[in-house]
Amino acid sequence: MRSSHHATLAGFGAILLWSTLALLSRGAARIPAYQLLALSFAVGVGATLLATVLRHGLRAGLARCAAPPRALALGFAALFGFHALYFHALKLAPAASASLIVYLWPLLLALGAAWRECEARSTRLAAAVLGLFAAILVLGGDRSEGGAQATLGYGFALASALVWAGYSLSNRRFAALPAETLIPACALTASAGLVAHGLGETWVTPAPLEWSAIAALGVGPVGGAFLLWDGATKRGDLGLLGSAAYAAPVLSTFWLALAGEASASPRLFLAAALIVAAAALGQRRARAVSAG
Repeated sequence: MRSSHHATLAGFGAILLWSTLALLSRGAARIPAYQLLALSFAVGVGATLLATVLRHGLRAGLARCAAPPRALALGFAALFGFHALYFHALKLAPAASASLIVYLWPLLLALGAAWRECEARSTRLAAAVLGLFAAILVLGGDRSEGGAQATLGYGFALASALVWAGYSLSNRRFAALPAETLIPACALTASAGLVAHGLGETWVTPAPLEWSAIAALGVGPVGGAFLLWDGATKRGDLGLLGSAAYAAPVLSTFWLALAGEASASPRLFLAAALIVAAAALGQRRARAVSAG
């Protein structure tokens, strides 16, 4: 149970890091999407590989990174598939509305976890719905319409939500593997991003401040966060993680507001209160299972 608790806390860390994605991306907004994907994942691979080697030594660290083919395929499909679908969704549909649909993945994760456990489904559902309402409050203000193009974008957004929820649920089968086995999948994602960039984008040389933003992205929300989430989905409380993941868009707006990039509103504070309530519901259920 202790390992499950620690894994769930690691998932909270991943959610916190993901909440900085929008703010850090603002610092590299001039960089094309797939170029940014390739560069940030490359930095993430370098940072996580260095940390692994420093912690475990060269030989043992590299051995921890060895991923079985199935785990490698799942990680790559999830990482590259999610980001590729998400980028296309943002190109075709209003950003706020597309992001709202993408953030159906925590609801899908919480419901999937409850279905697996075959117990306390009503509590999980209540927590997930509270989180969904919070995301709607933060991201649901854009009511613009884009016709057939926007509809296609919403389809991409829904597909990305399904990909990430499916990965988070399926990753449980590789619980015996260390989180470092995700590093090769991150390297493949960086390579695929570079190929996609070469096929459809023009290289933009980053300025020094843009390199700083790329480095921060690689170390945080595009690097360490995925390893934390990998461990969390293998051994943590998936239902609680699904409910807590709605904190990401709320915290993201908080960081943007602190940086002067967005305005804090009563709606934001209400969303934060709903997130706290959702997490409390999930935590109450987790304690009940632990006591049982």
